[in-house]
Parts: sequence; C-alpha cells; structure tokens
Amino acid sequence: MTATGPSLPIFTDADLPRGATHDEIAANRFTEATLARHKREGLELAVRARWIALAIIAVMLPFLNFSFEMIYYELLLAALAVIGWAQRRVGRVGRSRFELALLFLELSLMTVVLALPNPLDQSGWPAGMAYRFGTFTFFFVILAAGTLAYSWRTILAIGNWTAAMWLIALGIVWWFGRTEPQLTEAAQTAFGAGSKMAQILDPNSIDFGVRIQEVILFLIVAFTLAASVRRFNRLLLDNAVLERERTNLSRYFSPNVVDELSHNDDPLKQIRSHDVAVLFVDIVGFTAFAATRTPQQLIETLRAFHARMEPEVFRHQGTLDKYLGDGLMATFGTPLPGDRDASHALDCAHSMIAAVDLWNAERAARGEPPIKVSFGVHYGPVVLGNVGTNRLEYAVVGNTVNIASRLEAMSRDLSVRLVISEAMYRRVQDESGQPAGLRRIDDQSIRGIDGRAPLWVLP
Repeated sequence: MTATGPSLPIFTDADLPRGATHDEIAANRFTEATLARHKREGLELAVRARWIALAIIAVMLPFLNFSFEMIYYELLLAALAVIGWAQRRVGRVGRSRFELALLFLELSLMTVVLALPNPLDQSGWPAGMAYRFGTFTFFFVILAAGTLAYSWRTILAIGNWTAAMWLIALGIVWWFGRTEPQLTEAAQTAFGAGSKMAQILDPNSIDFGVRIQEVILFLIVAFTLAASVRRFNRLLLDNAVLERERTNLSRYFSPNVVDELSHNDDPLKQIRSHDVAVLFVDIVGFTAFAATRTPQQLIETLRAFHARMEPEVFRHQGTLDKYLGDGLMATFGTPLPGDRDASHALDCAHSMIAAVDLWNAERAARGEPPIKVSFGVHYGPVVLGNVGTNRLEYAVVGNTVNIASRLEAMSRDLSVRLVISEAMYRRVQDESGQPAGLRRIDDQSIRGIDGRAPLWVLP
C-alpha cells in the first residue's frame, strides 16, 4: 500500500477556493490526483529528511558523549525511523486513525525518552539534570518534517500534543524524580542561599521558567508553520482548479493554443478576422444505421468514432469547435493563425481516414459492418470571438464554415471520401508543396461561391 494522503483531513471550508464546496472538490478528479500526488511526494520527502536528520544525530551523539548509556538514545532514533516508514506506508487522503496513532506514539516515545531518566545511566544524577542538555530541541525535527507531509491541523496537533506531553512529563519528574538535597545545599553554600546563581546551577532544579519558555516557543513555531501549511493548501487547491481548467481547455484546443490562452488575459474577447482551415467530418448513412441499432449501440458507436477523430484534431494542432451528433467540426488557425494551418487540416483529414480504416478492420474482425465517413475542408476568412452574455461560447462564423460543410455533403454525391476546395488546395501548395493523392474535378457549382470552380477529391 502506497502513501497517498495525510492523517487528518487536508482541507476544511476555510481551505476551499471561494465558491467551491466539498462535493465539488471530492468530485474533481484533477484535484484528487493533485492532492494524492503532493501527499505522496510530501511523505517521501518527509521520510527521507527524517532519516537524514536521524542519521546525523545518531553519528553526533557518540562524538559528544561516547558512553554505554548512549545506546538508549540510539534505539530511540531507530524507533523513530521505523515509525516514519510506517507512516509512509499507511498514509492516505482523508482521515487515518492509524496514521494519527503513529504520530501520537512517536511524540509519546520522544517525551518519555527525553524527559525521564535514562535507565542505562548509572551516574546517579538527579532527575532535573536531564533538562540541562536542551533535549527539547529534538522535537523541532519532528515538527519540521511534519510540515512536508501533513495538513495544517495536524501541525497544530503536533504542537499541542508536544506541549501537553512535555508539561505532564515535567510534572511527573518534579513530583517523582530522584533528587540529591546535598547538591542543592552545596550550590547554596557556594553562591549564597536564595541567589539567582544558586537557583540556576542547582542540579536538582527543573527550572520551570525555562521549561515553560521552551513550550511557548515551540507552540509559536508550530502555529506559524501551520499557517504556512494552510496557505500552501489553499494555493494547492487553486492550482488544482487551474489544472482542471487547463485540462478542460485541452479538450477543445491543441496544446500550443492552450499555452496561448494561458499566457494572455482574455485573448478570446477580441473579435478577430483572419483565414483559417475548416474541416467537417460526418458518418455517411447514420440515420439508416441508427434505425437498426439500440440506443446503447448507437452511443457506443459514436463514442468510438469520436474517440478516434478527436485525438487527430489535437495532434495536428487543430481546435475542436463542436460535435455535430455523428460528426464534428474542427478549425485550424484558431484562435491565432499559423504558418501551416491548411497543411495541418489536410494532414488531419488523411490521419482521420487512416484511423477509420483501422477501425473498420477491427469491426470486420468482429463481424460488424464498416462505417463510411466523409470529409470536407475549405480555407478562407472567418470571424472569431465570444458570443452570448452570461454563458459564453467561442464561435467561428462566416461563409468559409458554410462552404466546408457543403463540401462534406458533396462528397456523397461525388462518391468520394474527401473534398477540398481550390482555395484550400492552393494554400496547401503555398505552405508545403504539392498535395499527394488528390484528384481534380473541374466545373463544380458550390453554393456560396460565385460561378463554378474546381474541387479536389480523395476517392
């Protein structure tokens, strides 16, 4: 089982983007994927940081005090390393009581080992001497590692639990800890009874003021880090929303167009007019095909058809303008024109034809009838811009769109699969040279074009 989430809920109402709800976040697979990815990366990073820190401390301790009782603390470091590994294994998005229990166990173990006397230590020192070595600072390692993987609420829990455990341990040591009264008397004799120096250097003194100061400073750091993690969570959610919006854009526009839309403020508000290539594709005889199929079979066929056509549009840097039931309309050169828009449109049509041929081969292997598809492509001026008031739609309008649609319809009368206009053919020549595989048909009447003009077809 791999780690995918924090021990406490990552996000609360305060973390959600403005206007969003928990249901919307839960239903958003992009957000969930983002959270899972960041949690997994955070846990991996936290465990590695923990192991590095523990390894450094494990090497440092013998150098500072090479003695048998150091084994006690080395065992603590090994236990903390194992707990970190376990947290990575059980981590998941949402509430995990087991992961939370491991965190509680970790802090409890740290408190017991650092605050209470070392059972391997035979020096006979008073219990208060354990506080002379600044052991509380080791809790900051756990707190720092926690910011890499946990929610802001869990960071607060680390701060509050640590403070409570340390104060409880302090009370236990003060009430039950071993003392040596003669050492207190010696300090008072040396520095004067009741003097500040005698209080500070008294081996039996726990020094409540310093201990409370440690706890307060730890809580301040914990609350500050929690606020930072909370802010990061909000940024993470906002980023997930942006990723979702970008993914939605990529369903309609090619990647280069999505980049253009992402880097400009309201690029589609401006009304534009320039030459683009417009492609229409449609299933021939779909009405008769639908008459003998169940609704489920029709939907499955349309999904299979669109699943093969849509990727080709994007692969050739086109824009999916709209689905038309059993067909679709794509544009090349929107929202911004390129140097090879017509060539991309023609290459897309050829790739779509190849995709349909492969699909028909698969259908034939299953004993299903072939699907016949027709294409029409024209190149010319269009007007581009948003239409609508409350709900906007990016529209491509003009006679070029109408002519492309009529060319697709003419392919049926001409018994060919692809029809392109003379303007489209000449533009492809200018962009990339002579198109291959096309046959010229002269003296054709096209509604929307004055007079008669040649067409180019692919049988």
